[in-house]
Order: sequence, then C-alpha cells, then structure tokens
Amino acid sequence: MRHTKSYAYLALAMMLVGANIGFGKAIIAVMPVLVFGLLRFVIAVVVMAPQFFKAAPRLERHEWLTLFGQAFFGTFLFTLCMLYGVQHTTATAAGVITSTLPAAVAILSRLILKERLQPRTLASILLAIAGIAVLNLSKSDSGDGGQTPLIGNLFVMAAVLCEATYVVLSKRLTQTLSPMRITAYSHLFGLLLMLPFGLTAALSYDFSQVTPGMWLLVFWYALAASVIAFWLWLTGTKHVQANVAGIFTALMPLAAAFIGVVFLHESLSWAHFVALALVLTGIAVASWPQSMKTVQEV
Repeated sequence: MRHTKSYAYLALAMMLVGANIGFGKAIIAVMPVLVFGLLRFVIAVVVMAPQFFKAAPRLERHEWLTLFGQAFFGTFLFTLCMLYGVQHTTATAAGVITSTLPAAVAILSRLILKERLQPRTLASILLAIAGIAVLNLSKSDSGDGGQTPLIGNLFVMAAVLCEATYVVLSKRLTQTLSPMRITAYSHLFGLLLMLPFGLTAALSYDFSQVTPGMWLLVFWYALAASVIAFWLWLTGTKHVQANVAGIFTALMPLAAAFIGVVFLHESLSWAHFVALALVLTGIAVASWPQSMKTVQEV
C-alpha cells in the first residue's frame, strides 16, 4: 500500500512537470518571457517564505557559492531557456527533449563528480542523443510551435543541461540543507537575478490583456513547478529506490504531448513518435533492469 501511494506521487509529479511545458507555452503567447519569469519567481518565493525562517545549520562560503550556482543554472537560466525554447518549438518536442534529463545528469556527474558510468547508463545516454537527433534532423517536425523549431529545441536542450547542473550541484548540499530549503533559496536567488530584466519588461507591458483564466494558469504554473511537483517527488522517493523512481520520468513527455495535442492543437509527426520511443527506451534501460533484479532478490 505504501509503495502504491509512492508510485501515485511520483506519477503525479512527472505529469505536472510535463503539463507545465504546455501551459508555459500557452502563457508566453500572451505574456513576455521576462515578465512571466519574474512572476513565477515572485509567487514561488512568497509561497516558500516560511522556509527562510526555519532554523538551519550555518553555511560556509563555498556552500553559499554552490547554492548561488544552483540558482543561476537551475532556476534563472533554466526558466529563460525553457520558456524561450517552447516559444519556438512544440510542447511535444520540448517534452521529449526534457525527458533526457537523467542522461544529462549522468554525463555531468561523470565530468564534474567523476562518477563511474555503468554500461546501461551509457546505453541510455546514446539512446537519448539519438532521440534528440531525430527531432532536430527531421524536417517533419514543423513549426507548430514557431518558425524556428531547431532554435527552440536547442534552447530546451540548454535548459536540460542547466537543470542537470542544478541536480549535480545539489549533491554537494543535501548533507547540509533539506531539499525544500535548497529549493527556497534557489528561487530567492533566481528572483534577484530575474528582477532587473523582469521589471524592465513589466514596465512596458499592458497587464490588462491578461484574462482571469490566464492569471490562474500563471499561479498554477508557479505553484506546480516550484512547490507541488517537488513535494510530490520528494514524498514519493522516500519509500522507492532511485532507479524505480526514474521509470516515472517517462510520464513527463507523455503529459507534455497530451497538453500539446489536446489544448494547443499541435500535430504529431513520425519524428515525435520515433524520438519518444528512443528516449523512453533509454529510461527503461537505465532504470528497469536493476529494479527487476532487486525485486527478484527480495
């Protein structure tokens, strides 16, 4: 029963993350990226404000620098790259590319932390690269999302690398701060970084064109991305092994595709299906064999 509830939390977390890719595309159709980025951070910081007043161990200078690095890559640059990316490509393509995050984390862990790559991890990385190559080289991935889908895909790939950097850097802080505290401070630094750009854009933006429904979507995006999905994932992984949890990342591109097709009226091409199949196979290769072995040993 405990595992069933954990699986539900993990599934919901990934579906929220995937759906937000499509929701973000809908929002920036009426609101500039910099304005939306600023609002996202303001909402997240206000909601997570209680984290700043909890007792916590004193951080060393190098830990503050690591925390700032997480904010710079994992919140500030990630937000800009992802939003500019979905402005030029489809939510479906962005979902497929974003699901290569585990492979990107494995690569950076090898380069930065000198962690050893298992053969199955290397295979999953190659499958992820193949999936992205299919998307970028195929002319059938037309501009449902904009006139320059290749540029959009490159922005999303950059966002994935930024998020992978955040994950790798977090491994150096989890012994000192809780994940929620790390997230709170990352968003606070992200807000400070976004403030000069967002305020400048906001001063020249006509907010009267934003409908009540769109405002609700803005609030939901910020809460789902920064708080709800994060809490669901942390709660779900408490009683589930990391390799098993990794399987649920396959739901992210499926949720993004669902939002893209049903609500944004995007069309699916053969490239989407092939790329999705390659990426999902990579996730299965990286996660499933070890989980099956664990089950058999119990």
